Amino acid sequence: MGEPPRANGNHEVAINVKDGNHSSSSNSMDNSSCFSVHFLQKMIAEVLGTYFLIFAGCAAVTVNLNSEKVVTLPGIAIVWGSAVMVMVYSVGHISGAHFNPAVTIAFATSRRFPWKQVPGFVICQVVGSTLASGTLRLIFNGHQNQFAGTSPAGSNIQSLVIEFIITFYLMFVISGVATDNRAIGELAGLAVGSTVLLNVMFAGPISGASMNPARSLGPAIVSNHYTGIWIYLVGPTAGAIAGAMVYNLIRFTDKPLREITKTGSFLKTKGSSVSRNGSSQY
Repeated sequence: MGEPPRANGNHEVAINVKDGNHSSSSNSMDNSSCFSVHFLQKMIAEVLGTYFLIFAGCAAVTVNLNSEKVVTLPGIAIVWGSAVMVMVYSVGHISGAHFNPAVTIAFATSRRFPWKQVPGFVICQVVGSTLASGTLRLIFNGHQNQFAGTSPAGSNIQSLVIEFIITFYLMFVISGVATDNRAIGELAGLAVGSTVLLNVMFAGPISGASMNPARSLGPAIVSNHYTGIWIYLVGPTAGAIAGAMVYNLIRFTDKPLREITKTGSFLKTKGSSVSRNGSSQY
C-alpha cells in the first residue's frame, strides 16, 4: 500500500519563535513544574499545531495520489511550507511551535529547552501526527486510501544522508531566525516555511523529505507501514542536533576563547537576558 516518495514529496515541520507574553516569574514556574497550566497549554498547542500541519501536508499527498497527480510535487511542497508558516505564526508564541521531536531534542541538547519537558512535547507531537493521519484514513477510505507516509525511493543510506542534510539545513535556519537576537524574529515563520518548501522540492522524490520523526511515525502507525522507519527517526534527529550545534559555534560573541570553553557559553546566547529560546523564554 506504500507509495514511493517520488509520488509524495512530503514534509513537515517546524519551529520556534520568541515568546514575549509571559513574565520571568511564569518562566520560573515552568522550570519548577512540568505540569503547570502554562506547560499544559503548550502541550495542547503542540498537539493542535502538529495535527493541522500533518493533516494539510498529508492531505495534499493523498489527493495528489488519488487525482492523477493534480497537485504535483511543487504544489505539495507549497502546502507543506505554507502549513508550517501559518502554524508557526499561530502558536509559536505559545509553545515555540516545534511540531517536531527532532527540533525539540536539538533545542534541549543546545540548552535552549528543558530536558524534563522533552517527553511531553514529543508525545504530543506524535499524538497530533497520528490523529491527523487517522482522520485522513477515515476521509479517504476504500480505494481512495493511500499511504501518505515516507519511505526510501532508493537505498536506505541515500535516504538517511539526505534526511540528515535537509534537517541540518532546517535546524540551522531555525537557530538563526528564532534564537539569535540579531535576527528579525517576525520573519521566522516565513524563513522556516520557505526552507521546508525548498527541501521538499528536491528531497521529496528521494526520501519523502520528512525532516520530522513525528511526520513519518503518524502515517506509519495508522497504516501499519514501517518500511525504513528507522531512517526517519535517526536522520532528522541527528541532523537537527548537528544543525543547532553548528549555528551555536558561529554565533557571535565578544568573550575570549578561554572563557567560552570554560563556561560552555558557546551553547548559549550572549547572556540569558537577551537570549531567545527554542520555545518561549525558559
